[in-house]
Amino acid sequence: MIAEKIINGERLKPDDDLEFLLTTPLEKIQTGAALIQKNFCGNHIDLCTIINGKSGRCSEDCKYCAQSARHKTGVAEYDFLPTEKILEVALANEKAGVNRFSIVTSGRALDDKNFERAIEAYKVLKNNLNIELCASHGILNAEQLKRLRATGVTSYHHNLETSRRYFSKICTTHTYDDRIKTIKLAQAAGFCVCSGGIIGMGETWQDRIDLAFELAALGIESIPVNVLMAIPGTALEKLKPLPVEDILRTIAIFRYINPTANIRLAAGRKFLPDCGASALLHGASASITGNMLTTSNTNIKSDLKLLDELGLTNKF
Repeated sequence: MIAEKIINGERLKPDDDLEFLLTTPLEKIQTGAALIQKNFCGNHIDLCTIINGKSGRCSEDCKYCAQSARHKTGVAEYDFLPTEKILEVALANEKAGVNRFSIVTSGRALDDKNFERAIEAYKVLKNNLNIELCASHGILNAEQLKRLRATGVTSYHHNLETSRRYFSKICTTHTYDDRIKTIKLAQAAGFCVCSGGIIGMGETWQDRIDLAFELAALGIESIPVNVLMAIPGTALEKLKPLPVEDILRTIAIFRYINPTANIRLAAGRKFLPDCGASALLHGASASITGNMLTTSNTNIKSDLKLLDELGLTNKF
């Protein structure tokens, strides 16, 4: 059984015959994913929350994004939030029982003024929280990432979004290599990197598989799998949601290719029945919870209840 071989140390490679990932009945491929997940992740599910620390007016043209200035979505627009507000939300999330908290900001990168605001905010969070701190601020340089790491932030989020082949169909204002460079700089600065993508943007199954292998080659430890939320006003607003079976198969495939990583349910979890219970038992070992950036997700209390019902936990 391929799942057992992966547990014993073998790894799938891009030039392997991978047809089985697409032709094996979903139930069977999920069974294998569950075995791999159980071996490497146990019954632990990592729960994280995010706050939209700076919203709208993004210069980039990512076709899926409500925050791009090129789209008319009615999204809120504001500069970096006051530290007091961020701390208030973070403390509430910590009390509710999450494992980590992240500030996410719109834009290609933070300008100098907003970067300094971010640094001060993280210093305050570090002094007042016991949970892990994460950050997502676009394309930062090596010096900025070193300063960010010095505040106590342990994880940096920077999605690849899709395969190298398909990326230019989704974004033209920066390149795939720009994203990979940022990821490698973050790793060099000592961060655990959180990087994944969005499925349902018109890509092929091969694109999804290629993305999974790209992330494996980079040694990514946390992989968010977003399902496209076709937001009115964006360039992808007319795309239909993916079938549930495709979402569940994608999660299982990512587990086969990235057996030791946290495969993290992210945006679009609402498309799955039972709040993603099947995914959490068959490949997904993590989830974003609480409110998302520009779309609603589940809440922390209901997620903790779900984990308990499934025999899972976010406690070590």
